[in-house]
Amino acid sequence: MADPRPFLPSDLNTLPCTYTPLPNGANPDGGAPETRKRHLKELLAIFSGLLMVSLLVVIISGKEPNSHNASNKHEPLFLAKQPHTARPEKLRPVTRGVPAGVSEKMNRLAGDVDAPVFPWNNSMLSWQRTAFHFQPEKNWMNDPNGPLFYKGWYHFFYQYNPNKAVWGDIVWGHAVSKDLIHWLHLPLAMVADQWYDINGVWTGSATILPDGKIVMLYTGSTNESVQVQNLAYPADHSDPLLLNWVKYSGNPVLVPPPGIGYKDFRDPTTAWFTSEGKWRITIGSKLNKTGISLVYDTKDFKTYELLNGVLHAVPGTGMWECVDFYPVSKTSDKGLDTSVNGPDVKHVVKASLDDDRNDYYAFGTYDEKTGKWVPDNQKIDVGIGIRYDYGKFYASKTFYDQNKGRRVLWGWIGESDSESADVQKGWASLQGIPRTVLFDQKTGSNLLQWPVEEIEKLRLSSKDFNKVEVKAGSVEPLQVGTATQLDIVAEFELDKKVLESVAESNEAFSCNTSGGAAKRGALGPFGLLVLADESLSEQTPVYFYVAKGPGGIVDTFFCADQTRSSVANDVRKEITGSYIPVLKDEKLSVRILVDHSIVESFAQGGRTTITNRIYPTKAIYGAARLFVFNNATEISVTASIKVWQLNSAFIRPYHQDESSLASFNHVTFIKLIAPFFIFLTLF
Repeated sequence: MADPRPFLPSDLNTLPCTYTPLPNGANPDGGAPETRKRHLKELLAIFSGLLMVSLLVVIISGKEPNSHNASNKHEPLFLAKQPHTARPEKLRPVTRGVPAGVSEKMNRLAGDVDAPVFPWNNSMLSWQRTAFHFQPEKNWMNDPNGPLFYKGWYHFFYQYNPNKAVWGDIVWGHAVSKDLIHWLHLPLAMVADQWYDINGVWTGSATILPDGKIVMLYTGSTNESVQVQNLAYPADHSDPLLLNWVKYSGNPVLVPPPGIGYKDFRDPTTAWFTSEGKWRITIGSKLNKTGISLVYDTKDFKTYELLNGVLHAVPGTGMWECVDFYPVSKTSDKGLDTSVNGPDVKHVVKASLDDDRNDYYAFGTYDEKTGKWVPDNQKIDVGIGIRYDYGKFYASKTFYDQNKGRRVLWGWIGESDSESADVQKGWASLQGIPRTVLFDQKTGSNLLQWPVEEIEKLRLSSKDFNKVEVKAGSVEPLQVGTATQLDIVAEFELDKKVLESVAESNEAFSCNTSGGAAKRGALGPFGLLVLADESLSEQTPVYFYVAKGPGGIVDTFFCADQTRSSVANDVRKEITGSYIPVLKDEKLSVRILVDHSIVESFAQGGRTTITNRIYPTKAIYGAARLFVFNNATEISVTASIKVWQLNSAFIRPYHQDESSLASFNHVTFIKLIAPFFIFLTLF
């Protein structure tokens, strides 16, 4: 029988104060002398006018203040230089996570750990805070947990440290939204207060039962750091906000089976229903260096049967974290409930590899009777083939959104700067914009990932640049104003005659090792420079590279180059990307979301994606610019580009007296401003 008490204390004020409350309004003193009253009235009139103008500016433009002077000097892309500015303080990273049996969570820098720390100031660090990506008000966040849609609300839980901007003291944060864009922070859902999770309330998943009730399975780290699986459920299923949670009195419901390391057993999936009337889950683990996914059946989520064998195993891939398993339709553009199976269905297995902290997926066939899954192509099996994202994207989790009939993907976007910078700014990590995932019916080998349609509600003014010819070796500015919050859609066309005439090459190309956007080839690179300053001393190219090999075979690559993204020397600067399938008569296309220190790029309708964390020191606020470039040597490119400025999302704390989330609009604006002018009239 379940514990009779709800998990959270009845007095929510006893919880650690994670969020800064909104200030209460104060009434002016009406008993002041007449002269003071007149002066006060004048001051209030000025204040109200300024407030109204400021709010209108925020609503109309959504732009950042220009606090840096932009240079007029243009340098060629391949000549951009990166100055070195630093002070002699040394970085001494201390490993967190691995000794506890979870992946390395701290922000390590590539290369020399003795690199000096860049002198970040508050203006630079404040700019890094995003405007429309989900993040707590402060401190550390990592894996997404148990996302679901329930009674009109999207719920999002996440790994959270309520005390510091580094990994540790992990509990479950909780937020709700009506549209996956605007969010209310709720009180903590679960904290580490039992022997079976005292060292961390780790990653878990939600399952909605046929009667509408919710069960939550999660990994706990015990008082002896053993990884066990636990059951929790809402204290009140009639509460649409699911404010209080109960931990099952019989926890843990699962412990590591024989032969599995006590720190190698974590992250249960959403359950799916079998034809035998049982629920089935899978849990990540490893045997030596072979990544595996264990399978369990249950009827009540309290007692479990371990199936013989595993769902799947791939030698050499190491520990599998945050395993995900779900169906996709081969014929429809709709998402599927996790329990759906049939001839028109492919099943996706995704694993987050502890060894390299990347998320890999593969398509395959699932046999319900044996509980096993077989990949369609062993050459691109889980962990050795296709990634969700070729940038910063880890510990992802999908859920079926029954509200809109779609499958939605969440992914943790960690930091690429130093831990000391995170401590200085007081927060670390983001969640990527939620993405829909569909089977790519054209290639049959890829998922299509795309930002949820709700993000388009933030679009403000737009500018079109049609049929812009970008000659070989050129960089062209795109006059869009401040370029820190953008939604960019671009298409590129190559001159087919030139493409046919270009000589074949035996040179192999790789985004990671071929020199980045500064390395010139006959047919690339070309694309966009985001978060660039006027002089291009800071720039982040997102680009295509076309290679013509033996036999005239044309391969296309999609890449992002961070090597000149910042003059700071204590941030990770990588060149990432991958080969991307481009079918006959398809134009090269990309969509890019820019939100301060995060850039999310989706090529060819989402076949390949790259997420980057960018930490410029000059290309911030009003000094951030957008350019189109072509660094090829032999071919011109025709670009058609549309750019929207994006508004900020409203992400704030929830207050107990609120009955619903109302997105900030003109009605809310009038309600906010009206009392000031009524007061002035009566004063």
